[in-house]
Amino acid sequence: MEFSKKRILIIGGSSGIGRGIAKCFLDLDAQVCITGTKESIKDYGLEDTVSLKSEYLQLDFLKPAALDELVLPFEILDVLICSQGTVQYKRKEFEMDVFREVLEVNLTSMMACCQKFKPLMTNIGANIMLLGSGASYKATKGNPAYSASKGGILTLVKTLAEAWAREGIRVNGIAPGLVATKLTEVTFKDKNRYASSLKNIPLARWGEPEDIGHAACFLASEKAGYITGQMITVDGGLGLS
Repeated sequence: MEFSKKRILIIGGSSGIGRGIAKCFLDLDAQVCITGTKESIKDYGLEDTVSLKSEYLQLDFLKPAALDELVLPFEILDVLICSQGTVQYKRKEFEMDVFREVLEVNLTSMMACCQKFKPLMTNIGANIMLLGSGASYKATKGNPAYSASKGGILTLVKTLAEAWAREGIRVNGIAPGLVATKLTEVTFKDKNRYASSLKNIPLARWGEPEDIGHAACFLASEKAGYITGQMITVDGGLGLS
């Protein structure tokens, strides 16, 4: 796959799955810009390819007008990937203020990003990808906002794909399974819960952020040129049962 000189924007690319996606595109010589909520990429405390080679912009969707004020280092955008996300545990999502906050970050901000950056996607073969999860297909116990937002992403992908296909923009989603990130540490840092989770994964391991990155690179490539409106599941077989 050839991504030299391709301009990639990864919302939420400063950590977790988004950072894994950024690394994969950088390994293919793409020009990558990532966003995160912290002031500087150095604040994440990681010295890796992403820190050294990507452009970084601060973006916090819970701050009014933050997205409107964001200025990209690119005048043309080839790939937009929205990997931002949050979750609240201990049944906090049943509180309406928390419910709205999770939906704002996980779903509403994705539509806002698509609308803001679509005018920059003037190249034939431009791509948008939205990160869903297994919760795009079935409920997540105790997390109504997370479940609702991820389910919404599934149909948002299909709606935008149909709307923008004739403008040369493909829109797809990726639904990761269990990947070790800050959002899932409540499970993978608990030895018993982690061991139990492995029993439900046919490939008998959790995913790495780069597993999702490789899928994203494929979807952004010419080899996926006839794929749009799809949510691609990357979960080691977790969703089969």
